[in-house]
Amino acid sequence: MKPTRGSSESNEETVEHIKKKIRISRSPKKSINLFHCLNELGDHSIVEEIQQYLKSGTLAEAKLTSLQWSALVFFLLTSEQMMDVFELNKSVGRENASDKVVRKLLPVIKESRSAHLDDCNITDKGCAALASVLRSNLRELDLSGNKLLDLGMKHLSDGLKDSHCKLEKLKLRDCGITGEGCDALASALRSNPEHLTELDLSENKLGCSEVQLLSGLKDDPDYKLAKLYY
Repeated sequence: MKPTRGSSESNEETVEHIKKKIRISRSPKKSINLFHCLNELGDHSIVEEIQQYLKSGTLAEAKLTSLQWSALVFFLLTSEQMMDVFELNKSVGRENASDKVVRKLLPVIKESRSAHLDDCNITDKGCAALASVLRSNLRELDLSGNKLLDLGMKHLSDGLKDSHCKLEKLKLRDCGITGEGCDALASALRSNPEHLTELDLSENKLGCSEVQLLSGLKDDPDYKLAKLYY
């Protein structure tokens, strides 16, 4: 056997071993490190595959394997376009956006300062996942046009009340929220009043008492809420 061929075979074995590790990895951080290893070994095949899906607009979530999902997260996190703003519809296409996709892309949302997840077919299940990333660098979150309903609002409120949540702008236009969801949101703001400066609840199903409640928070000097839309 020629030495070069032996080296090439050994390289291929290492690449396959790394891919196997990514498939079973539960840690996004570990997966990203492993993709860096693949890059160093000169294997860009999976990431290039994902780029082709994105370019051609054929990224259908059902077709992606766990390895490809990890590749998509890696690509978005290391992409030059991935600066401060993450737009889900632009990244995967509106027809592919869903609760499942939100859960898969949480590491990307977590690293963004502004996440635009408007009109992305998100429900209360997606909100339960998003609550965990509100304790990150995220400063602006747009969930307008999703059917979050009161249960989704309650899940988000769990994240908003966390003292590590530094969210400044929250847009929830036309999300099917009623008084119950509004009460949960007000309660979260009472627990963590320091950061939220802008809140959009327009086109929801709020009654007079909810409007009074929120207006009261806006007028209270203990709260930072400066802009309120309802």
